[in-house]
Amino acid sequence: MSDAVSPLASPFPALPAIAGATPHVVRAGYKDWGRCDLTYVELAQGTAVAGVFTRNICCSSEVELGRQNVAQGSARALVVNAGNSNAFTGYRGREAVEQIMEQVSAHLGCTKEEVFVSSTGVIGVPLPKDKARAGVAAALEAEPCSWEDAARTIGTTDTFTKGATASAMIGDTRVNFSAIIKGSGMIAPDMATMLGYIFTDAAVDPAFLQECLSAANTRTFSCITVDSDTSTSDTVLAFATGKAGNAPLTGFDSPGADAFAAALADICRQLAHLVVKDGEGAQKFIAVSVSGAVSDESARKVGLAIANSPLVKTAIAGEDANWGRVVMAVGKAGEPADRDRLSIGFGGIWAARHGQPLADYDEAPVAAHLKGREISLEVDLGLGDGEATVWTCDLTHGYISINADYRS
Repeated sequence: MSDAVSPLASPFPALPAIAGATPHVVRAGYKDWGRCDLTYVELAQGTAVAGVFTRNICCSSEVELGRQNVAQGSARALVVNAGNSNAFTGYRGREAVEQIMEQVSAHLGCTKEEVFVSSTGVIGVPLPKDKARAGVAAALEAEPCSWEDAARTIGTTDTFTKGATASAMIGDTRVNFSAIIKGSGMIAPDMATMLGYIFTDAAVDPAFLQECLSAANTRTFSCITVDSDTSTSDTVLAFATGKAGNAPLTGFDSPGADAFAAALADICRQLAHLVVKDGEGAQKFIAVSVSGAVSDESARKVGLAIANSPLVKTAIAGEDANWGRVVMAVGKAGEPADRDRLSIGFGGIWAARHGQPLADYDEAPVAAHLKGREISLEVDLGLGDGEATVWTCDLTHGYISINADYRS
């Protein structure tokens, strides 16, 4: 965790305990730092799992194995290593992951496919198997910890711990969600982002849990970007222990399924926003809302072209309402757009409408809006009913400093 805290940071919320999910943290010593860097969450028998993963072709063995194993639908444990991504490490990296899976599965008496492993940190350095073995052994005997301790332990360049909670009523039964996430840089939407873990005590069929998570991901994690770079390790996993005692949810025909899906989407949105608010060097949280597109997906792509534009991001960092840069970004998105129908605004104030700057445009209230921490940018393409919102942050010199010094 970084010493300098993002000005957009939120206090860590009070997360409820989730029956059937018990976190533990220890220090494996993956880096020369005086902090815990291995998180172990033991999960009750019968826990359902769903996941979304990076599409980066150079992904880690953790992602490859997780993608394979999530299909079988059940989980007994999660292990997260911080400080070493174990990506681009060949057979040695895979051996380290399989060693962890076998060590935990032997302890729990489960299959190794029910043990999920994630690693985050520097790319290209094999995870040291001796430290992993000793760290896991210590974690298996460690006392339970808080979700905040777990959130702190999975972090790398994060400047604050990130957690979220939600709840839903399924019939007469209240089900709870607690979630933690890490992420600050190398953040771009491509199936998933960062390392995020959602725990609920609801009883949910694995296929339905996957359906809900994938849908939530499309509207949340796949709509954020810090720097347009998709990590080799990006993973979001959802675990449902079934300990709440509700009638199991098997599909949207199940009573309470809509409430469950809405709560899951809400917690994903909270987590996604927290990652953007901790974007490396970020000073401003930016919501890019696109309407009038030919489809929702087209609107999302236009929004991402704007959100990923260094020129747009630096203009907002400089508190400059340079809507010409937004025009440029719309035009390069590769999606249907018409210059003469395009409208652009900041903070709900239109600067240009239907392809022309407004004659009575007053930049003063827009300039005042851009001095704030939370910025909104609106684009209306004037072509259809498609709409989407994408979230990003500004681009400052802090991003360069953090990443230039990352390995030192």
